[in-house]
Amino acid sequence: MDKVRGKGAVKVAPPRLSPVELEDLEDLPDPAFQRSERHEGIRFSRAAGDGLDLGGAVFAECRFDGVSFHEAQLRGASFRDCVLAELYAPVFRGARSTWREVEFRNPRLGSAELYESGWQSVRIDGGKVDFINLRGSKLTDVLISGCIINELDLGAAGATRVKLEDCTIGSLDLTGAKLKDFDLRGTAFRKISGLGSLSGLVIDEYQLGLLAPLIAAHLGVTVL
Repeated sequence: MDKVRGKGAVKVAPPRLSPVELEDLEDLPDPAFQRSERHEGIRFSRAAGDGLDLGGAVFAECRFDGVSFHEAQLRGASFRDCVLAELYAPVFRGARSTWREVEFRNPRLGSAELYESGWQSVRIDGGKVDFINLRGSKLTDVLISGCIINELDLGAAGATRVKLEDCTIGSLDLTGAKLKDFDLRGTAFRKISGLGSLSGLVIDEYQLGLLAPLIAAHLGVTVL
């Protein structure tokens, strides 16, 4: 029989993150976003990419300040070493996009379609998102802090060294997800789906109390 390890023996690997440092950026207050184009070393300030087809575009070492991407098509786009501050999009379309060494600061997103995307070394700090669809995505070294998320869908996703810190989540779907060092401690949630996929999830004792009735119902256990 396997031995149950005490709390002192359990180690949770945190996300491995480095701050994104951008220098000598070119300022383009009214940039011309184009599909499948490469944008490098640019600062986009209060620019609007609403409704544009930017599928396959590459953004490297760029900073976005107050940029709107409402209804923009960012399918297959790539963001590397970028900072997105005050990003706004009631509808954000970024399926199969790639995000590497990226910081989101205080985003305001409605429906964020990011399924089958790749996230590596990504931080989301603050903000509010109504719905994030990350089904089938791969997340490695991701920190989400101080963010309000109404619905977070991680169905069939792979998530390694992911931490949600001081967040508020309405509904979290983990159906079919593969988790490793997925740290939910200190985050408030109302509902978790996919109780058969909780292996690799890290929670605190208070959260265990919240999960207990859900787990009992999932297992068909009657508590009197």
